[in-house]
Amino acid sequence: MPETSGTPETRDVADRRNTEPPPANAVDRFFRISDRGSTFGREVRGGFATFFTMAYILVLNPIILGSAKDKFGEQLDPVQLVTATALVAAVMTVIMGIGGNLPLALAAGLGLNAVVAFQIAPLMSWDDAMGLIVLEGLLICVLVVTGLREAVMHAIPQPLKQAISVGIGLFIAFIGFVDAGFVTRTPDAANTTVPVQLGGSGTLAGWPVLVFCLGVLLTVGLLARKVKGAILISIVTMTVVAIAVDGLADVKSWGLTTPKVPDDIVASPDFGLLGGFSLFGAFGQAGAVTVVLLVFTLVLSDFFDTMGTVVGISAEAGLLDEEGRVPNLGRVLLIDGAAAVAGGAASASSSTSYIESAAGVGEGARTGFANLVTGGLFALALFLTPLLTIVPLQAAAPALVAVGFLMMTQVKNIDWDKYEIAIPAFLTIAVMPFTYSITNGIGAGFVAHVLIKTVLGRAKEVHWLLWGASALFLVYFAIDPIEQILGVK
Repeated sequence: MPETSGTPETRDVADRRNTEPPPANAVDRFFRISDRGSTFGREVRGGFATFFTMAYILVLNPIILGSAKDKFGEQLDPVQLVTATALVAAVMTVIMGIGGNLPLALAAGLGLNAVVAFQIAPLMSWDDAMGLIVLEGLLICVLVVTGLREAVMHAIPQPLKQAISVGIGLFIAFIGFVDAGFVTRTPDAANTTVPVQLGGSGTLAGWPVLVFCLGVLLTVGLLARKVKGAILISIVTMTVVAIAVDGLADVKSWGLTTPKVPDDIVASPDFGLLGGFSLFGAFGQAGAVTVVLLVFTLVLSDFFDTMGTVVGISAEAGLLDEEGRVPNLGRVLLIDGAAAVAGGAASASSSTSYIESAAGVGEGARTGFANLVTGGLFALALFLTPLLTIVPLQAAAPALVAVGFLMMTQVKNIDWDKYEIAIPAFLTIAVMPFTYSITNGIGAGFVAHVLIKTVLGRAKEVHWLLWGASALFLVYFAIDPIEQILGVK
């Protein structure tokens, strides 16, 4: 093969392989550390960097899931959620490192946990909702094993995939603004057509909202300077500020969590949520059509986000081959599907691959050995629950706004000059936050895409899977008149 063949990344890896010493021990050989041009030091640094970049999920996941109520008004315990989140992240990150040999960490997925908390749980019990996560993970595993992932990928137009991520980003940001009290619902007694307003009465008031505003400014400033661990730094800093404010000022209420220094920093993990799922209970609570649509939404979000993350991290690490293929892709996707199953079984929501793993790659990680470090740090966090449950919403919500921005950046890849692309994308993006429903946004985009292709006389371009999904969404949107016609109501 000529010296100029392959991508710059693959050539760089090849050059390093020619200069690196042979593997020093069995661990080096197993993870191919020297072969990929890395060292144990780089892998350890990369593992730490990845953990500190994504450790915010230990705070945000309990807040997002813990702030929601299921159909019966029940809430999940924040302390148990921290344990479940840390445990699944630790175990699945280590498994990915050993089985997939990629510096790709896994944890509860932002966006996916919002679907569970605000879309699924209100329709059923928490056990039923987590059962749907297990079903979603099993379905992803089946898609991977059978090779159907290519068919599913080709069925959804790329602009719609991008629009879904953007819409979820706006939805997450909106949740952040609402959770912090920066945006509130206008009381019905006001007799106004404006559904939301600034602050509690049209103006910003109170110390907690100030903490949130300062947190947003700090987070965006750190992101602009590309500081590694910007989100985690912001959460920690604003939690300290919130503790100081609570001690010095007269604060009426912080909401769910009051920022006070705990009596004990270390405590035994609480595994009370493990195994709390019902595999098929959702069908009795929400109906078959609704359940199928919800599982489809989860699969769509999880599956395509994973594909993008895996390819992106592998490319940044210079691990793609000459044809742009990811090493051990089948095993990587299967482990990711298994992570979703584990997340549901532990009541931690669906776990997935994290793009924040790029921080570890930036520090030099090239193999799954870095995951052993990241997973070990998540395991250590199991015993720091009291320290992780003092973070108020106002200190954590800026991270939701920041994540919303990061997901929003994909909007630039959508061709807004072509209406057949732009209109479905716009409806997908707009309907999610405006209806407070990720499912509604995806459905609006799918139906619009099929309709416009048909109107333009290009119905044959629509994949049959998309036709089927759009038909399900039509039933979903028209479920009330359908039930009346059938005499269900």
